[in-house]
Amino acid sequence: MIRRSFLALACGAMMLAGCGFQLRGQQNYAFKRLAIVGAPPIVAARLTRMIQGGSDTVIVESTANADAILSVAEGRGSGVLTLNSLGVAAEYQLNYTLSYSLTGADGALLIPPSAIALNRAMTYATQYSQAKAQEAELLYADMQNDAVDQLTRRLATVHSLHPVPGEQTPGVAPRAPLPPPPL
Repeated sequence: MIRRSFLALACGAMMLAGCGFQLRGQQNYAFKRLAIVGAPPIVAARLTRMIQGGSDTVIVESTANADAILSVAEGRGSGVLTLNSLGVAAEYQLNYTLSYSLTGADGALLIPPSAIALNRAMTYATQYSQAKAQEAELLYADMQNDAVDQLTRRLATVHSLHPVPGEQTPGVAPRAPLPPPPL
């Protein structure tokens, strides 16, 4: 029985390793002190928790004490995705954008201005307007968490505080927006 359990465990581990699964693990950022500027409090708190919890980098309040400065701004929006037969909105598209750039303490541009753009579709009915407003807030919070997760992975691509021209991290622009639905 013990042998079968061991074999099942070993096979399971090999299957997980074969599919590319990897635990997040410890990040090794090029900077050891990071200042976050312009981020909304919820975004700054999640970034702080993820960076300090997953690396030896600490978040500092003052840009004078920082090795790198992360400038962050967020944007939210919505648009009508589909209309019903009466011309009333039946589905909305919620958009969330997290714009950021990373500069070194000496002013070197480590990550040029970039953006993470996310969207979600949400059905809508006027009789459930209060519930749909709460659903929209939950979807925005989910997109916000997803964007912060992507940003922490993006920060790990910086390998030096003084990159030579060939080693610079390129900027990332969001892809083109979705085309409007046919009417």
